[in-house]
Amino acid sequence: MASYHCTVKVGGKGKAAAHAAYISREGKYSGYDRYEDLEASAHGNMPVWAAHNPAHFWAAADEHERANGATYREIEVALPRELKPEQRIALVADFIQREIGNDHAYQWAIHCPKAALEKGEQPHAHIMYSERTIDGIERDPEQYFKRYNAKNPEKGGCRKDSAGTEERLQATRQRWAEVQNQHLERHGHTVRVDHRSLKEQGINRQPEKHIGASRIKDMQQEDISALLSRRAAEGELERAQCQVSLIDLSGDLAAAKADRLAQEQSQMAELAKNQDAARAYARQVTEKFKAEQAAREFARQATEQLKAEMAAKAEQERQQKIEQMRQQKEQERKIEIEKEQKLTPKPSRGLER
Repeated sequence: MASYHCTVKVGGKGKAAAHAAYISREGKYSGYDRYEDLEASAHGNMPVWAAHNPAHFWAAADEHERANGATYREIEVALPRELKPEQRIALVADFIQREIGNDHAYQWAIHCPKAALEKGEQPHAHIMYSERTIDGIERDPEQYFKRYNAKNPEKGGCRKDSAGTEERLQATRQRWAEVQNQHLERHGHTVRVDHRSLKEQGINRQPEKHIGASRIKDMQQEDISALLSRRAAEGELERAQCQVSLIDLSGDLAAAKADRLAQEQSQMAELAKNQDAARAYARQVTEKFKAEQAAREFARQATEQLKAEMAAKAEQERQQKIEQMRQQKEQERKIEIEKEQKLTPKPSRGLER
């Protein structure tokens, strides 16, 4: 069952490049089993000097952003297990288009690790973006992160747009729920998510605290079974309450159905507007991801081949040195023998008679 999760975090100076490497599973995060969960990744709206490598952008942010400034803002969201990988890419692309648009440089990645408790997929997305707003003025890395100059924008850096208010946060959370529900409906799933708290939804239970993988390892099997059963029961109850809330029982049933139909038609019209763009973007990202994977594999094979060739060359040079040393010692031994022969006195002829 799809679950709702949407948090917003802020990264300080010196943290952007490392976090970008973490979400894209590059650098020290590549080649380890625990990080082999990257499903897709991409970036967009980068300046010319970072268009082909977003790592240059985040490194510049770490270097040139002011000491107490945020180098990035990250939206972390849970993705529905009901959707296929390419459908999850389209969902993330649609959300980024609505939330970020063409205003900010961004990079995102989808991870799909195994859940520690239920052992199924646990897909989620990291979307990190710069608060610096794009205004069409070309700036080098240093100027990009300078203080904004309102009178002469071309002399200063990009304007910062901080989304740290409670209103902006709630708007982001609501937008993520709406986009996710639209994509679930598009692909024929009846499950829905809600960004509101349990209390605001009228659900009478306490939120479940997060249980880490280390705590799960220490749990008994019967405790795990009981926890999973309780989750299933609560899920069924909440879905039933959601279905009841779709119709206003206090009013006219026909009017409620008509209102519901109008809402669905409005949602479908909005979906149709973004569907082609989202699908095209999803195809583009998928092809790019496959190309990057192929390039990485080619680079790995080339590196292995180069290592083998270098090792063979080193062994050949070693054998040549050994042969040269052997020949040199043999030559020195011949010289010693010749010296000894010259110093040895010859027998007298008279004594021989």
